[in-house]
Order: sequence, then C-alpha cells, then structure tokens
Amino acid sequence: MPDIAKLIGGKWKLIVLQILIFRGTKRFNELKRMIDGVTQTMLTNQLRALEKDGLVNRKVYAEVPPRVEYSATPKAMALTDMFRAMHAWWEQNDGKN
Repeated sequence: MPDIAKLIGGKWKLIVLQILIFRGTKRFNELKRMIDGVTQTMLTNQLRALEKDGLVNRKVYAEVPPRVEYSATPKAMALTDMFRAMHAWWEQNDGKN
C-alpha cells in the first residue's frame, strides 16, 4: 500500500488538491494566484507529482500561446469527504489549544 503522506503530504499538495476538488479546473497562473507564497518552481513540481500519482489531470490545448488546465481526477475526488472532515475539525478546534 502506498504511503498516504507521500501521496498527498505537504502544504502545497493539500492546497492544490483542495482548490481543484472544490473550485474545479484551473490554469497554472490561476492556481499560483490562489496559493499565497508558492513559487512557480514549487507549484510546477507539486503539480507534476500529483499528475504522476494519478490525482491531477493536465490538459494541454493546441493554441498559441498554449493553454494548460489542471483538474482533479476521480481518484482525487474520492478525497472530498476527507477534506470536509478536516475542515469540520478545524472549525471545531480553531484557536483552541
């Protein structure tokens, strides 16, 4: 069984997945604007890793300039309940130590 922490672990992967699952398909620059503090290189690396692991689809349109869109795969969409549970936990525990 693959290590879940390697698959979706890390700050950026979780944020990327959350955006793609709940806000739909996005272009690279849209994602970059939505994720405060991520560098272009880091976002590129995270998207490549998520694509390699089957969690993100990358679609390139034959246009000039080329348009690239990223979307959550069905495998990633299966994480929806996990994200909702994490959000509910955060709401219950926000500011409480």
